[in-house]
Amino acid sequence: MSQKQRAKKTVLDYYQRLDSTPENTVEDLLVEVMHPEIFWRGYHPFNEQFGPKAVSDQFWRPLKKALSNLQRRMDIFFAGENNIEGYKGIWVASMGHFLGLFDSPWLEIPPTRKIVMLRYGEFNHIVDDKIIETAMFFDIPHFMMQAGFNPFPPQTGAHLVQPGPMTHNGLVYQSLPDEEGTKTLNAIEFMIEDSKNWSGGSDEPLVDELRRSWNEDMIWWGPSGIGATYTIERYAEQHSGPFRAGFTDRKFNGHVCRIAEGAFGGFFGWPNLTLTPTGGFMGMPGSSKAADMRVIDFYRREGEKLTENWVFIDLLHFWKMQGVDILKRMQENSFR
Repeated sequence: MSQKQRAKKTVLDYYQRLDSTPENTVEDLLVEVMHPEIFWRGYHPFNEQFGPKAVSDQFWRPLKKALSNLQRRMDIFFAGENNIEGYKGIWVASMGHFLGLFDSPWLEIPPTRKIVMLRYGEFNHIVDDKIIETAMFFDIPHFMMQAGFNPFPPQTGAHLVQPGPMTHNGLVYQSLPDEEGTKTLNAIEFMIEDSKNWSGGSDEPLVDELRRSWNEDMIWWGPSGIGATYTIERYAEQHSGPFRAGFTDRKFNGHVCRIAEGAFGGFFGWPNLTLTPTGGFMGMPGSSKAADMRVIDFYRREGEKLTENWVFIDLLHFWKMQGVDILKRMQENSFR
């Protein structure tokens, strides 16, 4: 078994056991599968946690207590060799939803006793059959919306329980030829480099730039508060154009991990971007204060270009850096 396939098995075994592990013994499982000094990066308010006990106490036990019969429903699963300096090695990525019965409060969000779905994206760094680093992002605003709260003003994109790949082949359990993963990684890296100059005042129409990286029928599955959009023209109109117009002083901070396997790939940063919403963003007023965006992206390539993109942005962290505590505002019932 290759190192990559072994890492996949480690993560899949962990996922299977985690689904069936009761809340009061989660820590025991994490101690077994995680490195004693694991560095766990999570969506606000979880942020950075160190060691299996902290991960259990701060995240997994409260989530399992809140969501009865919790199950992981994966849409994407793959692994790859990360070549970014300081974080090299085999990482395993997955994306999908956690589904459960919302029976007890979570983050002080009142329970509904109905099905709720928590959209997630996760990267795990495997060393010697142990998880030594994790990045785990969620769409907590979408979770809030399912509980009857509206954390943000209405936006241009559609807000949905998001499906997996149109091709239904995102679960890459088997070993695939390296060449296909290389094509996907190259397509992702071309898009990143090609978009770096968007604040440089180019006269090129945005749709022409996008067409170099994306297929015409692309779908951008954005986080709640921004929304999803379909086709290059609508993506330019409903997200990419307003996003570019809303920010100045954009700084790309790099990525921690960037991997691909087969037609699927992704990356995350901590943070990816630092920028200033001088023109306003997500219906909020403009600001002269810079803030960080922690982002996880997943991609599907079709042919030579990208065609689907699932995006996780830690919007709670971004807005807290702007002085807006979304969770606190919800708790005060401002947007009920």
